[in-house]
Amino acid sequence: MTLTFTQIIPIILVFLLYFMGLPIVYSLLGSTFFYFLVLDPNTQCWLLLQKVMNSTQSFSMLAIPFFIMSGSIMNFGGISDKMMDFCECVTGHMRGGLAQVNVLLSMLMGGCSGSANADCAMQSKMLVPEMEKRGYSKAFSAAITAASSAATPVIPPGVNLIIYCLIAQASLGRTFAAGYVPGILMSVAMMITVAIIAKKRNYPKTREKFPPAKVVLKQALDSFWGLFFPFGIILGMRFGLFTPSEGGAVAVLYCIIIGSLVYKKLNLKKHLIPVLLDTIAGTSSVVLIMVSANVFGQYMTWINLPTIVTNAVLSITSNKYVFLMLTNVVLLVMGMFLEGGAALMIITPLLLPVAKQLGVGVYHFGLVAIVNIMIGGITPPFGSMMFTTCGITGCPISSFLKEIWPFILCLILVLLLLTFCPVLIDIVPNLIYGVEGAM
Repeated sequence: MTLTFTQIIPIILVFLLYFMGLPIVYSLLGSTFFYFLVLDPNTQCWLLLQKVMNSTQSFSMLAIPFFIMSGSIMNFGGISDKMMDFCECVTGHMRGGLAQVNVLLSMLMGGCSGSANADCAMQSKMLVPEMEKRGYSKAFSAAITAASSAATPVIPPGVNLIIYCLIAQASLGRTFAAGYVPGILMSVAMMITVAIIAKKRNYPKTREKFPPAKVVLKQALDSFWGLFFPFGIILGMRFGLFTPSEGGAVAVLYCIIIGSLVYKKLNLKKHLIPVLLDTIAGTSSVVLIMVSANVFGQYMTWINLPTIVTNAVLSITSNKYVFLMLTNVVLLVMGMFLEGGAALMIITPLLLPVAKQLGVGVYHFGLVAIVNIMIGGITPPFGSMMFTTCGITGCPISSFLKEIWPFILCLILVLLLLTFCPVLIDIVPNLIYGVEGAM
């Protein structure tokens, strides 16, 4: 089966509208409704409106606003500050200590903000000015901030993990667990890259030497409640204390208690409105992208595009690793142009059926896709984290590009390792939940 030119007009229209400056949400919705209203008017459009409504009805989607709210409460409640203090304690003795803090904090913030752009914006305001005062160039500070934020959505409870889980109809607990090793590998690779660059440029330390064990232990105890957060969520789901959606609500309650009663920096009278505004802004952008991508997926299903793509790929190769390398190229390009959630929602229905037929695991495919899209987010010409960081810090994009390439290279090496070693993705889910399909 082949597609006619009329049938592929919406795909062309999506990119045309997006490059003209229309937000991706309206580009996807406008292209889909144009097809069904003008090019194929035999379809009853109320079915599309029904799809819009049904896209918001998943109970699992409740996890998104709850986890976004918990991240906002952490920032206002001083939990993020305590986590940064711990990061500085264990990495301050390294050459380029503040840059190492930047990477380590992003890894820990995977359990807090869940969003690369949220982490990027927070650290651009919090760490970049301090790095400049300590002698780091603005371009390097912006580059490491954007690069380190790529690990944030990979570590639970990253929003992209939830989005993938909803599309793939996979276990959210297993999806969360699968994110730990890839996220940690990304962070370690960037810390090694920072160490090499810092040594070459003689960037300063924030501490003369590694602090005594007593000091580290004291700081770990001070920061314990923030450090425990992501692991507590996973353990709670594993032992059946709450579902993933309920886990989001538990996370909000946990952060309120710790922020107001333990660290005593959260004042609900003062901070409730800002927290709600942060949550509404973060949730609305994610949900709108999910709805528009679901509606666009209806168009792709209508023209039978997933089946056509499956047959085309299978005619090229039956080797799952060749398929994954082709997928990497496609996703890397898409990640340069589209916001991560939108790219994930468009590509998953198209390529996941092919992956399953070739024997690629659901979680293996998902984590490779998410890591890939995050790398695209810091890559020109339209990487979203690149624009977020440069916009907040005032760093020229030309200077940013000169500093970002070593981090893109190290993340691509991690991506290749994950592509060819699925055990790195499956090991934690299998340890926690058992091998899938085993008795």
